[in-house]
Amino acid sequence: MITQPAISGYALQLGDDALVMAQRLAEWVSRAPELEEDVALANIALDLLGQARALLSYAGEVEGRGRTEDDLAYFRDEREFSNLQITELGCRDFGEAIARLLAFSGYQFELYQRLQHSRDEILAAVAAKAVKEVAYHRDHATQWTLRLGDGTEESHRRMQAGLVRVWPYTDEMFRADPAGQALAADGRAVDAVDLRPAWADYVTGVLREATLTWPETAAAPGGGRQGRHTEQLGHLLAEMQYLARCHPGARW
Repeated sequence: MITQPAISGYALQLGDDALVMAQRLAEWVSRAPELEEDVALANIALDLLGQARALLSYAGEVEGRGRTEDDLAYFRDEREFSNLQITELGCRDFGEAIARLLAFSGYQFELYQRLQHSRDEILAAVAAKAVKEVAYHRDHATQWTLRLGDGTEESHRRMQAGLVRVWPYTDEMFRADPAGQALAADGRAVDAVDLRPAWADYVTGVLREATLTWPETAAAPGGGRQGRHTEQLGHLLAEMQYLARCHPGARW
């Protein structure tokens, strides 16, 4: 039997992914290698923020506890977030940021392609809009991967190093989740396990064309879906939530 908490929890997972990734991408504004890329990453972050708002609002509505998107974004503690750990990584190099965007946007593309056919009308509507956005995100990451990987010796080295840093966290995107699998069996969600083959085929093709090597790295422990995070999420939330917590109930 599918319960309201299960649906709310699933929407919350996807919303947390988008929210945290949006925050990380926004950090590249004024720090990207060229002015146009500042704007491009900001626009991608805004797309993700829009997805987060829709999903967190729906999660709060289904939950039935009166929590809004703002409550869920700003007034939950670290262990209450269920985002994938790959989204919370603080990428220190542009090559790392692009490697993470390639991996995550590729995952989101496969996810939303399938989720737009969900029996849940709200999830299907969010996915139908989001899949068009993440198709652009994936293409943007692909073009930068090709440019860096098949560019200079230095750009190739840094792009490959970025892949090595990020890749241990990609395994968590495709791990079995009993709650998600139950929703998938009911036609409401997508089983993340099923997304890996198409994702791997696409990424393999990109890396081959970019003269890069698929990183042979051990998988990180993961646990983001269960509220187990890297220490980096706490720092991110401290910055993201500071104003709302200092002035609860404030209106602009």
